[in-house]
Amino acid sequence: MSGENNSSVTEFILAGLSEQPELQLRLFLLFLGIYVVTVVGNLGMTTLIGLSSHLHTPMYYFLSSLSFIDFCHSTVITPKMLVNFVTEKNIISYPECMTQLYFFLVFAIAECHMLAAMAYDCYMAICSPLLYSVIISNKACFSLILEVYIIGLVCASVHTGCMFRVQFCKFDVINHYFCDLLPLLKLSCSSIYVNKLLILCVGAFNILVPSLTILCSYIFIIASILHIRSTEGRSKAFSTYSSHMLVVVIFFGSAAFMYFQPSSVSSMDQGKVSSVFYTIIVPC
Repeated sequence: MSGENNSSVTEFILAGLSEQPELQLRLFLLFLGIYVVTVVGNLGMTTLIGLSSHLHTPMYYFLSSLSFIDFCHSTVITPKMLVNFVTEKNIISYPECMTQLYFFLVFAIAECHMLAAMAYDCYMAICSPLLYSVIISNKACFSLILEVYIIGLVCASVHTGCMFRVQFCKFDVINHYFCDLLPLLKLSCSSIYVNKLLILCVGAFNILVPSLTILCSYIFIIASILHIRSTEGRSKAFSTYSSHMLVVVIFFGSAAFMYFQPSSVSSMDQGKVSSVFYTIIVPC
């Protein structure tokens, strides 16, 4: 592809998660199992909440939206990844690659802000229970969910639009198991200054802002829980929100490791392992 511009690029080859032949079948079965659990669990959760009228409350609307995002997020990545384990070369066309990148960014960014919205919902439920039904009304809940998707769509459009300007004229092998921003930019032979600046600025907004929102919310939540006199009550409260905190730590931690590592010390192989957590493990 040397000497060709981005309009001449027709396809890429995805290197995959591992190039060791003896691991391919094991990894295929492992990630197939994880994907089945992800699909059944998240679609089951969304369906259950939709069919059960007594679950039609803001807390469960947020949970249902998160389950839908997780299902879509995993489906954008995992099926193509599974193909890579059973084929000699996992070829993806240029349009398919840009489409996968776009929808990956939509749902990854939406997940960041949905987790922040859920943390705010938890904060209001624990720290201001008397005002909860007023501030987190159904209308406010749907507005927050809509804003989450709008942010995801806008940020993904900006990133993907700038990626169309990049000229690919080096190797056609993407050292990753899906079309992600950083592995694609490593194939560029044109200036990627604007792309890297966008990753830094948009990434800071989509990772740091939700992280700080979640951190502040949970500081107040933990402080309120510690004031509960009953040991059983404290244990129940901690167990209720510990799973959410675990997801937050894994998701934001692995994403920050991937996108905010200095290029001088970053390793794409380490990045691939880190990506597994926020693309496959967290949705599951």
